[in-house]
Amino acid sequence: MKALRAIGCCVYVVGLPLDLLVSYRRPGAARADTLLLEVKDADGRLTKTQIDFLSQWIGETHIVRSPAEAVAAVLGKAMR
Repeated sequence: MKALRAIGCCVYVVGLPLDLLVSYRRPGAARADTLLLEVKDADGRLTKTQIDFLSQWIGETHIVRSPAEAVAAVLGKAMR
């Protein structure tokens, strides 16, 4: 969460169905982009609940395994 907050994200721990709710406003943008992040360690797997959720959710989601991956997910979204 520190890495995301360091680039200006608002980060909230939601826990279920995914770990983090993140919003980020590009410089000069009128509104922020919002996405869900699931944080897993190197061997972490999605739960059945998470798989079911992701199969129905139409918003942006990312599964990340490091702070650098989390930042890249957010900035990739923000730069499109």
